[in-house]
Amino acid sequence: MHEAREADVAVVGAGLAGLAAARAVVAAGHSVVVCEARDRVGGRTLDHDLGGGQVVEAGGQWIGGGQERIYELAAELGVETFPGRSEGAKVFVFDGKRRTYDGELPPSRRVAADLVQAMLRLRRLEKRVPAEAPWEARDAERLDAQTLGAWVDRTTKTRAGRALLTLFTGIQHGADPANVSLLYALSFFSSGGGFARYAEADQHRLVGGSQALSRRLADRLGDAVVLGSPVRRIDQSGAEVVVESELVTVRARRAIVAAPPILSGSIEYRPELPSLRRQLLRAVGYGVVIKAQAVYDEPFWRAEGLSGTALGPGLAAPFAFDNSPPGGSPGVLLTFLHPRRGAALADLRPAERREAVLECFATYVGPKARQPAGYLELDWSAERWSAGCVQYLTPGALTRYGPALREPCGRVHWGSENGTVWVASMEGAIRAGERAAGEVLAALAGAAPAKERVTVTTS
Repeated sequence: MHEAREADVAVVGAGLAGLAAARAVVAAGHSVVVCEARDRVGGRTLDHDLGGGQVVEAGGQWIGGGQERIYELAAELGVETFPGRSEGAKVFVFDGKRRTYDGELPPSRRVAADLVQAMLRLRRLEKRVPAEAPWEARDAERLDAQTLGAWVDRTTKTRAGRALLTLFTGIQHGADPANVSLLYALSFFSSGGGFARYAEADQHRLVGGSQALSRRLADRLGDAVVLGSPVRRIDQSGAEVVVESELVTVRARRAIVAAPPILSGSIEYRPELPSLRRQLLRAVGYGVVIKAQAVYDEPFWRAEGLSGTALGPGLAAPFAFDNSPPGGSPGVLLTFLHPRRGAALADLRPAERREAVLECFATYVGPKARQPAGYLELDWSAERWSAGCVQYLTPGALTRYGPALREPCGRVHWGSENGTVWVASMEGAIRAGERAAGEVLAALAGAAPAKERVTVTTS
């Protein structure tokens, strides 16, 4: 069976961006239909059920200072937050040596000083790059011709400092910094108030998992959300925008595409997208990111005075965090497999990759880590409807094609990973969706809302 619907706005994608956009449209008194390719909502937020009412997040999870909108939305939807675990000593492993430390910087004055001076230089560069129009920055072309990785290599003076800053910046982009435009990275960090604020945006998590936000948003939208219905074609050659998906065809006044840029490029558009937009999509890269978590009966490292936070640049699992549920049991250790090594690790058999991760955890917190009660992992680059966890722009893309990031194409608006505040975070997704909805609502101003009509035909 195939439905034909009419609405004011068709939204492509039921992640946080798409659902936030749909919510804003409905709140303004207009009708909406949301088409989602997956059989679930949440996009790149996804929860693992641990049993007993406990979950851990397989995708996006952390929120922190400066991210006001997601805190507001969580409160509106009745989703509570809880603080991340910070008590106890941290672990630093480099060149085969394991040391514990307190504070934010590694236990070496020389390395700490190296990182501080590099981050000060990074901050000075960030201030020169406006998040809304980085291509207008002074020396934009020079910055866009470089990679973030080359800048890190040139700026740091110690091997450990270089390895750590490569790790930190790589985690933020889900990619090897050697592939990321320096100008794009600066605009990315600028959108959240600077690299330091991004690095500190792990103060809270959401009770019940981050996917709870999307589930509650979708519940309020009801049958306006259509799952398992990937969009194949968007046709605006006539008087309406016709969004054709697997299960439903929507005739609308406007459309918001809130799918990741790489996936939005796989949709057929009539007429074809402008050349600048097409070239921009070709310059989008995505990282090989595998999120792995080991589950233990209890967080045994706490009894030994460890926080569960560890750094090991050069190891297969280059860091660890305590990702236990709010009650503290079971105990969970989390890592992302390093973007530089992710491709090679992705080719390993799952059992081999598991052993590599557990061996790193044992180095960090002790031999008990080799015997978890459970092990969970998700390779986001292998997810068909994600194509990676975080997407980025390669050198030269922003100065050539940047204005096409947010520019609507006729009656089609863009609502994913193209915001100007907290890019590539849950906060940024919500804001990008609401920004796109604002564009659409402005375009619809003065027009009478469409009364949604639904017909059913045989496919």
